[in-house]
Amino acid sequence: MKIIAELCQNHNGNFKVLKNMVKSASLNGATHVKIQHIYSKNLSKRNIFEAGYKLNNKFLSIKRPYKPEFDRLRKLEINKNQILRFIELCKEHRVIPLTTCFTREHVNEIKEMGFNEVKVASYDCGSFPMLKDIKKKFKFIYLSTGASYNIEIKEACRILKNNYSLLHCVTQYPTKIVNVNLSRIHFLKKYCKITGYSDHTNPDEDKLIASFAAIYFGAKVLERHFTILDKKKIKDGKVSINSGELAHIKEFSLMSKSQQLDKLNAMSFNQKLILGKSNAIMSEEEKLNRDYYRGRFVSFVNDKRGKFEVFNWENTPLVF
Repeated sequence: MKIIAELCQNHNGNFKVLKNMVKSASLNGATHVKIQHIYSKNLSKRNIFEAGYKLNNKFLSIKRPYKPEFDRLRKLEINKNQILRFIELCKEHRVIPLTTCFTREHVNEIKEMGFNEVKVASYDCGSFPMLKDIKKKFKFIYLSTGASYNIEIKEACRILKNNYSLLHCVTQYPTKIVNVNLSRIHFLKKYCKITGYSDHTNPDEDKLIASFAAIYFGAKVLERHFTILDKKKIKDGKVSINSGELAHIKEFSLMSKSQQLDKLNAMSFNQKLILGKSNAIMSEEEKLNRDYYRGRFVSFVNDKRGKFEVFNWENTPLVF
């Protein structure tokens, strides 16, 4: 069972905190510890998201202005030397270092730093040019599938072929239990032998029932946002677990199936509710998130003429 502790920006840009997060994640059962390869310079400015767009009292795009987001990300960046130190720390604590690649520009950089495994976020399930680049470089790839259409998942699998894992994911932050739809894990097995779940439920409201149920239903990989700070002091606090909760997930993963079912039943486990539908329709909230996050970061890719052009996820030039 692979358990990925997703640190995201829960370190608040403080490397001492990041260092302690790696240690705590390792001590409490994580097999992989992940950061995100994000540089504020790659953030794209798109006018539609500056004020949001609303028609007949219905939002057609979210509001997320460029300048505040740029300033926020800038404060949370960890530099390349710190990333190299992060990899060393993971090895010292016997966990596998991971990072999420968001742009084609950084594929080679991530590999050269020493990462052998890499994560691709849900919104890049359809970023086929980047997937082709990543396939050539890494021993194993974890691909989330939230806010992605089945045809995109199928094509992504055709590109990756082997040595990858598909993670069911719902891109709502936090995800309500009624929307978890864990039966998607079984659906993904049509395309991939190693399937799992990236859990964005709120542990303070829903405990760990979604993570436990995913393991019970056969997930081989579980990813959870992780923190050692007060959850109120981080942006992803509502979807993050702490050290004790991580330890509980590890403990549950080591139980027998009968013990796991007893544990779930003691938590008022509603199997029908949590399995949901394998062919669930993408929610309006997910569609809005999809529209924003696809193209959120851009690559500065050197073309044959030696000039630099900016591309979005579809490899189509963006105009600024």
